[in-house]
Amino acid sequence: MTKELLKGNIAIAEAAVRAGLEAYFGYPITPQTELLEYLSQRMTELDRVFLQAESEVAAINMVYGAACTGARVMTSSSSPGVSLMQEGMSYIAGSELPCVIVDVMRGGPGLGNILPSQADYFQVTRSAGHGDFHPIVLAPASVQEAIDFVGLAFDLADKYRHMVLLAADGQIGQMMEPAELPPMRPLQKNVPDWALTGAKAREKRVITSLYLKGEEEEAFNLKIQKKLKQIKKNEQRSVEYATEDAELLVIGFGTAGRIAYSAVEAAREKGLRVGLLRPQTLWPFPERRISELADQASGCLVVEMNAGQMVEDVRLAIGGQIPVTFYGRTGGIVPMPDEILAAIEESYSRLQIAV
Repeated sequence: MTKELLKGNIAIAEAAVRAGLEAYFGYPITPQTELLEYLSQRMTELDRVFLQAESEVAAINMVYGAACTGARVMTSSSSPGVSLMQEGMSYIAGSELPCVIVDVMRGGPGLGNILPSQADYFQVTRSAGHGDFHPIVLAPASVQEAIDFVGLAFDLADKYRHMVLLAADGQIGQMMEPAELPPMRPLQKNVPDWALTGAKAREKRVITSLYLKGEEEEAFNLKIQKKLKQIKKNEQRSVEYATEDAELLVIGFGTAGRIAYSAVEAAREKGLRVGLLRPQTLWPFPERRISELADQASGCLVVEMNAGQMVEDVRLAIGGQIPVTFYGRTGGIVPMPDEILAAIEESYSRLQIAV
């Protein structure tokens, strides 16, 4: 395999095809539209299902229906479009259906702009539809990681019979980088034993999210919570740099985490004992590792392209062991390494004074 220059949106689309995507339903919205455009040709070439729906509401409900057959199904959108999908996402969660949803995040609230943002953190980790559930949320920081996470997303969706979101800020969708695509996987042949395929001399199967009796609804919710507990135990993912002796721990995801890496390198060159942890799963959040690192560090700086959303999960994970500060840019502004370095130096100096 050799690397080729790929745009993030195109790479995600092709990675989905190679992961065995059987049906795609979507609606155009910048900055993810190239993903839909690419699949409109690619899926047709392979005689697979592609449909541009009349709205994001229609698209997510088509995903719901197709997922009931056990097929590998995906949709993609950007922040306002994902907002419109939330009712359907809750129905999917309430029916325990595997699917993949790609959110290429843009500036908001409202129509906002088409610049990269991370302000969907609460939307994808907290409010992806009503009810007591969390989707699995993967957050790539490069085109290569986005490719790798697409295959992982489908595998996790099938493993847990659960919804998986790929939360890529607009920078990831629009940037071009050398990356390596995986080989083409064969389409799934084995139909899951829960899928709706037509009852042929067997007991009928029912997929529903409707439980009119409180006791039945509670029993289902307890089942979901048991599954979420298992996911939380098994699927926390993160990467680290220079955390062995870090006095200040920097935490950032996606593009913000990637830029923070450069700032941490610059801080190290200045003799500051700074390390980086970059969450790859936003849910389940890598709280175990963050708590461990908080035992050895003196402080933490969280960097995000929003007004401070993941910082709440960081504070919960750290549990008051060390002080947590925040640096963020909003409205689609991408922070530069020198900005983050200045925030690191300020946070570090406060720790030194405290010591």
